[in-house]
Amino acid sequence: MKKILIPAAALMLVAGGTALVAQMPTAAPGTKDAAKVTGGTYKVDGGHTQVVFAWDHMGFTNNMGTIAEPTGTLTLDKANPAASKVSVEFPVANIRTGVAKLDEHLMKADFFDAAKFPTATFVSTSVKPDGATGADITGNLTIKGVTKPVTLDAEFYGAGVQPMSKKENVGFIATTTIKRSEFGMGYAVPMVSEAIELKIIAGFEKQ
Repeated sequence: MKKILIPAAALMLVAGGTALVAQMPTAAPGTKDAAKVTGGTYKVDGGHTQVVFAWDHMGFTNNMGTIAEPTGTLTLDKANPAASKVSVEFPVANIRTGVAKLDEHLMKADFFDAAKFPTATFVSTSVKPDGATGADITGNLTIKGVTKPVTLDAEFYGAGVQPMSKKENVGFIATTTIKRSEFGMGYAVPMVSEAIELKIIAGFEKQ
């Protein structure tokens, strides 16, 4: 019978991994308790922030895509929530629908014209608290060089200390609907819906 020799380095790696798992929290560190949210300046957690957009295709299907890895900042004022501010910039090149040919078309002049307008931005102009954990966030949305006012229906999702970075994190979910022709993207309306539903999953890390 042959002996199976396991290198010492491999054993150390396994042991280290076991130790790391043992140190991990036994429950999710984020909590739905809005009292855990602290004021201050946060930056967008690009790896956990995305916009999901949905549209009707010829009345047959409701399709979806995403835009991910934005940059930006959030200023939270706990004493005066209405004074809070958010500014986010999304790289248009990060749009994905799962259909390569559609992704290519979305980059062209019919839609985002990414070569001329590589980013989409949202900059808040007012925050109106709605209940204990919600807010109507109105701001300027700029797509393809066109700026229009948009109001987001935002809801607190969770807060706490991220166990790896040791920094405070906070998350929100927001929804709104826009008319794409208002941003110079009226191609194929009404065969493909004018209204685009947006769901924003937003994560922030305290600085």
